[in-house]
Amino acid sequence: MKILQIMAGAGRGGAETAFVDITTALHEAGETIEIVTRANDIRVPALRAAGITVHTLPFGGRVDVFTRWRLASIIRKFRPDIVQSWMARAAWKTPSWDRSMNIPRYSHVARLGGYYKLKYFASADHFVANTPDIRRYLVENGIAQDAVTHINNFAPEEISHNPLRRSDFGTPQDAPLLAALGRLHPNKAFDTLIRSMAELPGVYLWIAGEGPERGALEKLIAELNLGERVKLLGWRSDRADLLAAADICVIPSRREPFGNVFIQAWAQKIPLITTASEGPSQYVRDGLDALVTPVDDAGALAKAVSRLVADKALQKQLIEDGYKRYLAEFTKENTVRAYLGLYHALAGRPTEI
Repeated sequence: MKILQIMAGAGRGGAETAFVDITTALHEAGETIEIVTRANDIRVPALRAAGITVHTLPFGGRVDVFTRWRLASIIRKFRPDIVQSWMARAAWKTPSWDRSMNIPRYSHVARLGGYYKLKYFASADHFVANTPDIRRYLVENGIAQDAVTHINNFAPEEISHNPLRRSDFGTPQDAPLLAALGRLHPNKAFDTLIRSMAELPGVYLWIAGEGPERGALEKLIAELNLGERVKLLGWRSDRADLLAAADICVIPSRREPFGNVFIQAWAQKIPLITTASEGPSQYVRDGLDALVTPVDDAGALAKAVSRLVADKALQKQLIEDGYKRYLAEFTKENTVRAYLGLYHALAGRPTEI
């Protein structure tokens, strides 16, 4: 089966990471994959290194007519069975099949990881929602139920051979260490997590990510005199090594449509604390596979950290139950099977996976 995957995307982020993981997994499953995306110094080399053909286009605004024209040309040449767009801009630029293309009909699958305005998805034949609530949003806004499929993201089960050295970041070997990953954006609420650290003497925090909030977060760290214990590591591609060095993974988000980090924590067998933001709250079970705190409550976050640091039995339980959830719902095999089942159904072919 020929599958064209289209992503405009930001420089770095969770959706972009999921895009690389899922498209690479489909390629490894033996499907013929080509990709159209913006030029990027991380995902383009990674995809090409996996042996996937990658086309780069600007994906500009309304005045960018070149991207839509060139995308149609790539589609005519590749003759895909499925064209899958990721997020709003890629869907907006993706043309519907038309007889004038002189190629067999393809299905446009729009994959949504957020609550986008549906006016950008007029050319979509089918939708993939990566959470049950995004599926609900689509149906409530007029998309037919049988035109929406819920498919979870997955996290690769990575083995860390070289955990990050704490000494490289001024962190004592025996200190409780929190790890948080994500774009430095207001939605991620790293400011709330940093404020909670003022109530956690002796605890250290590494935040891995980059984004527009770096300056504000650096200022907050300085104002609270936390520079010795809170470290901004920048964007990291070694998430397994980062999580292997830490004791607890924390997701402090105030807005999080899905939140890949919670399944990464489960896959890497590290105890998890998350807020009750939209994505994680649809999956995690407080006290069973994670501790859950209210959004934007630094005090509650600090209490959850203190409780988990002190309770080794609880840490063990969260790790074990989280890993069971990962194996049951969020493995690469589960996600690839779901996508290929959908693709074959849309293409009218028998599914052999």
